[in-house]
Amino acid sequence: MANQIAANLAAHGADAAAAETAEHIARYWDPRMRAALREVDPAQLSAIARAAVARLDPAGAASPPSD
Repeated sequence: MANQIAANLAAHGADAAAAETAEHIARYWDPRMRAALREVDPAQLSAIARAAVARLDPAGAASPPSD
């Protein structure tokens, strides 16, 4: 599902799509779903979805982008 969200947001550009995907996951996904996402083989995730997962802090909240 993370790949689908990332694909839908890809038109916003990779960085924005990763941030928006991370925000969506942090806001709407159950903590168990976020934990399961962290266990997925990164090779199964698109580049945007991998970047989104990297933006999630250990508690599953979206981290602010670093400038």
